[in-house]
Amino acid sequence: MEEPNTVTCTAPVNIAVIKYWGKRNEELILPINSSLSVTLHQDQLKTTTTVATSRSFQEDRIWLNGKEEDVTHPRLQSCLREIRRLARKRTKDADAASDPMRSSYKVHICSVNDFPTAAGLASSAAGFACLVYTLAQVLGVEGELSEIARQGSGSACRSMYGGFVQWIMGEEVNGKDSLAQQVAPETHWPELRVLVLVASAERKPVGSTSGMQTSVQTSLLLKRAEAVVPGRMVEMIEAVQRRDFAAFAELTMKDSNQFHATCLDTYPPIFYLNSVSQQVINLVHRYNGHYKETRLAYTFDAGPNAVIYTLQQHVPEFVQAVQHFFPPETNGGEFVRGLPIEQVALSGELKQAIGLEPLPKGISYVISTKVGPGPCVLEDPTQHLLGSDGWPKETL
Repeated sequence: MEEPNTVTCTAPVNIAVIKYWGKRNEELILPINSSLSVTLHQDQLKTTTTVATSRSFQEDRIWLNGKEEDVTHPRLQSCLREIRRLARKRTKDADAASDPMRSSYKVHICSVNDFPTAAGLASSAAGFACLVYTLAQVLGVEGELSEIARQGSGSACRSMYGGFVQWIMGEEVNGKDSLAQQVAPETHWPELRVLVLVASAERKPVGSTSGMQTSVQTSLLLKRAEAVVPGRMVEMIEAVQRRDFAAFAELTMKDSNQFHATCLDTYPPIFYLNSVSQQVINLVHRYNGHYKETRLAYTFDAGPNAVIYTLQQHVPEFVQAVQHFFPPETNGGEFVRGLPIEQVALSGELKQAIGLEPLPKGISYVISTKVGPGPCVLEDPTQHLLGSDGWPKETL
């Protein structure tokens, strides 16, 4: 039996600073507003996907985080169908010409996240971006892939690029102009740092898809899509291009708050934030207030985990403040993961200015990361998640 054609890629998580919430077309996943996100570095957070294709495979199969899942999921099928259609269309690749049947072979897909799935950490975005990128590599498809990734998970289109990325909502009914576009590369703002404060690694009670549908049907505040977001997109792109942290931070926090206000305005209301999330919001505002300048910004997706944007020089003190006001179970050992952070002492003055009642074990751990690149191919075959026979390796 010939060995399957196997490719492994990784793709990043992205965190929106101007939020996407609400679709105008459920099937094609077309949004009611544009959005803008920051791609996080894959050294700390990523999805890894291996795709193998072989004439001997009987059917398409998928394994996620060690467990076989339903390959007939409509969004997964959309991505497979689109990539295969493009593969059939493409003739310029010599390999494909020598094996014209390749696009009709069945695929085995194996994917793992190195972070909690469905806990509001953009796992579906990284997952579908990785799937589409890897399928494209296996089948020799080139060109615009964000439109296909969007059909798996809306925000996945933004994970197709590194740095700062906008998802242009588009106007066409068929969604051909609803695409992601890089606003600035990952090298653009080297001092920018990202801290993920994991308040909960549980699955969220209301998934994003159903939450959005209910908001579109019931929330009058979703007028934000046409009344507020277009202006904010322009301001945010300018703030990123100027590396203006104060402007970037204020827009980020206001847009997060407005998104969660929309969730509260949904009927029945959706509560993604919990008491820990609210305490983080208070901490950030009091910290900024103490210094009389905006040094930190928070944003929350559909879940209680806070994502903090700040500049490198403020990271050690802020992390110390988080440890003080959310005393962890561990004595700091595994509390901070990712990029190393030096230990500093908190001044009594700052503690007093923040003045919050500590919430023990409110934050499970902190992931310290930065802006990172888009999807990439892993050249080392030992990193394949599927063995040479095209089946998951035992270690999964």
